Amino acid sequence: MVIEKIFETPGPLTLNLSVPQGTIDVETVDGQQTHVELDCDDEKALAEARVELRERPGGGHEVVVEVDRRRGLLGGMINISIGDLHFGGREWRLRVTCPAGAELKTSTAAANLTARGRYSAADVKTASGDVTIDVIDGDARIKSVSGDVAIESVGGDLDLKTVSGDVEVGHVGGKTTARTVSGDLRLRDTESSVTANSVSGDVRLQVASGDVGLTSVSGDMEVAIRRGSRVYIDANSVSGELDSELELAESPTGGEGPIVELRAKTVSGDFRVVRA
Repeated sequence: MVIEKIFETPGPLTLNLSVPQGTIDVETVDGQQTHVELDCDDEKALAEARVELRERPGGGHEVVVEVDRRRGLLGGMINISIGDLHFGGREWRLRVTCPAGAELKTSTAAANLTARGRYSAADVKTASGDVTIDVIDGDARIKSVSGDVAIESVGGDLDLKTVSGDVEVGHVGGKTTARTVSGDLRLRDTESSVTANSVSGDVRLQVASGDVGLTSVSGDMEVAIRRGSRVYIDANSVSGELDSELELAESPTGGEGPIVELRAKTVSGDFRVVRA
């Protein structure tokens, strides 16, 4: 049994998707229609799910897909082992195609999210599901416990919180704020300020301008400064090694390029600065 609905969604669009576990596949396409398919092997649970179109205040539409979390998570046994949390029970399969530029909001415990195409903004909350998104033109907020996160590009600000999941982001146009515990963080290209705090996860990033503040307990940190950028570096470590290909200047060195002010603190992790 499958719930299948097609909505006319011209103008601003928000996708509000809440599925406890399984898979969430979203793709943006040309046109003004949003096509939703929701599948589950439990017909009773599927019949209680909500798939509906709502008018959005101020104009536009909101497509809501909501599954009862209690039924979704408690429909089977929950098996817990050290270092791994597995949710038993029903597997949900949600597929959505929608116009490019939609705002993406998802909430899940253990569903993997794959979002292909271009989105105006994203707000994603997950426990153990992996998150893969192509392009976000505006701001992105990502909260994850153990799921891995991969995003091709964020045009606005990025606000990221994760415990043990690894994170890789290709490009960030706005400010980046990232907090991790044991997951590794890689930002391949950033255009503005970065603040990143890590306990034991490694941090690697490339920066072009702005203030960069990094703190870590035991994770290693590597910062690549884009060519043409001037840099001020203030770094210290209790027992880790400090290494820089660039001069540790008290003020930005000469030139006309953008300025990077880099401050880093680590306890036992190594810190390295290179020229990109």
